Amino acid sequence: MTYNRSDRVGEEIRKEVATMLFGEIHDPRVGFVTITKVILSKDLRQAKVYFSMIGSGEDKEKTMEGFKSASGYIKRELGKRLKLRCMPELTFKFDDSLEYASRIETIIKEIKGA
Repeated sequence: MTYNRSDRVGEEIRKEVATMLFGEIHDPRVGFVTITKVILSKDLRQAKVYFSMIGSGEDKEKTMEGFKSASGYIKRELGKRLKLRCMPELTFKFDDSLEYASRIETIIKEIKGA
């Protein structure tokens, strides 16, 4: 498996955003959130930041609004910390893979129990 620059930079962005969420971003809309992955375009201009959380659809929408509100601060701080020539444009997306895995596990348990 190749490990290219966009993967390395994406992992650094994931770590830094997670650190910011832990101690620097105090928006109540962004509560208990986990940054699961960051996918960068090959030219490092676009970054999709995936997050997961437990909550209702309304909670997820509020969290998305909180991320949109804080995206300028996050991008500015990433620029200071990562020293990239060009900071990627950040897009935040909900990662539903954990919910999907939980649903599949429940279905398998039901099948085994039946």
